[in-house]
Amino acid sequence: MADSAEYATSSDNSGRRPKRGVPEGLWLRCPGCEQTVFRKQVEQLLNICPECDHHFYVSAPERIEQMLDEGTFEEWDDHLRPTDPLGFCDKKPYKDKLVIEQKRTGLTDAAITGCGMIRARRVAIGVTDSSFIMGSMGSVVGERLTRLVERATEQNLPLIIISGSGGGARMHEGILSLMQMAKVSAALARYDRAGGLYISVLTNPTMGGVAASFASLGDLIFAEPEALIGFAGPRTIKATIRLELPKGFQTSEFLLEHGFIDRIVHRAQLKSEIARAIDYCGK
Repeated sequence: MADSAEYATSSDNSGRRPKRGVPEGLWLRCPGCEQTVFRKQVEQLLNICPECDHHFYVSAPERIEQMLDEGTFEEWDDHLRPTDPLGFCDKKPYKDKLVIEQKRTGLTDAAITGCGMIRARRVAIGVTDSSFIMGSMGSVVGERLTRLVERATEQNLPLIIISGSGGGARMHEGILSLMQMAKVSAALARYDRAGGLYISVLTNPTMGGVAASFASLGDLIFAEPEALIGFAGPRTIKATIRLELPKGFQTSEFLLEHGFIDRIVHRAQLKSEIARAIDYCGK
């Protein structure tokens, strides 16, 4: 028995090469077609599935890189930082949650604002990011967006806001968060009276207070394919009114059919479509 055990051991180690595993993160499972796709190919296609055209999540910094001419972005109001005015605490204190989210995402809050060039046209641009507390609108998000709109008004710039927010007003900041909806909307009203052009781009998801305020106020409203857009989510509505909802309810295709948005634009064409709209409107 000892001899056979020794033979087995030496046999296992005699020139056999260990199996090489597939490196982690090399492949992605597409939630649209459920195919396994090569991550690098998806990234080269602006985070779009090569099999079914499903639009994957894109972070706010990536959005800006995709939208603006290289090296033209100038960030505004990055010095603004969220605080914990209410001393809010659920599973963990809000101030600790902010630190965790900032480290995890590399963002200081759920919105990035600034200016840059789109096909050599200078614009003011803001992007919200659902990865930071679901893109909810806290005081800093509202303040950054309001200042963005005000600067666009002062400098007579076309305004682009790309919304990717699965949350509405951030409950951790109470009424201080809720008032941001009105504050940003009032700034947009002043911008409109000054003759500005506001293009709102809705991505997956655009929900809650964001959809109920600035995201719905664009002179032109574009949306990415199959984006979830609305106030309360489909499951919440169904549970409340206990009715079967229409197929595709609250998708960008459904909203286009019912006149809520102006156009569905593929991510690869979005930059050119915005530049064309700016030229068409004489801005």
